[in-house]
Amino acid sequence: MNEIEYKIYIDDVIRRVESARLKVSSYHIVKIVAVSKYSTSDEIVKLYNIGQRAFGENKVQDLKAKATELEELPLEWHFIGNLQKNKINNLLDINPTLFHALDSLELARELQKKLKAKDMILDTLLQINSAKEESKHGFMPEVALEIYKQILQECPNINLKGVMSIGAHSDDKNIIKKSFETTYNIYKELPNATVCSMGMSGDFELAIECGSNMVRLGSIMFNK
Repeated sequence: MNEIEYKIYIDDVIRRVESARLKVSSYHIVKIVAVSKYSTSDEIVKLYNIGQRAFGENKVQDLKAKATELEELPLEWHFIGNLQKNKINNLLDINPTLFHALDSLELARELQKKLKAKDMILDTLLQINSAKEESKHGFMPEVALEIYKQILQECPNINLKGVMSIGAHSDDKNIIKKSFETTYNIYKELPNATVCSMGMSGDFELAIECGSNMVRLGSIMFNK
């Protein structure tokens, strides 16, 4: 696919995001984070050249390698993977724009300790397991609001910006929709939250229609 064909292809993805967004409201803004975990730095540059700025990685070492390689470009790096406590310092050295997957109180407390020591603030999303699936990380919906407020209180260096969830793993659109609605309803209750990150390549339109304002698109953005 040459550069012009690729631009036309990406324009179509953006048109789909726009169409879903307008079903909510003309004022509803949606940010696209291109998930580059299976892509090379060259592929990131190709996407950068046609206007994409936010990229997401799910492994700290991959994020570090790509951020270093592409440090000349004004990119916004998002860490979307589950963070192991022994990798916290490595992540903070990179200082990502947003950490999407705060999934336990234990991690929050460890993160707070390290952030305080470095005199840093980290923009973060609380991960909710809205579909209640064993294979997924995150807080159960019933406790998410309470935990969110607890972290706000206990961890001043963690700047909670909102929530993230992954849609239900199902072929039934209604089940997926219900998992998105669960997360969005929690988001609406949160104090000062601005980010509701839901939706991936296979379900982003539905996620946006349910209120998502940030989508994490991998294969569809890199035409894989």
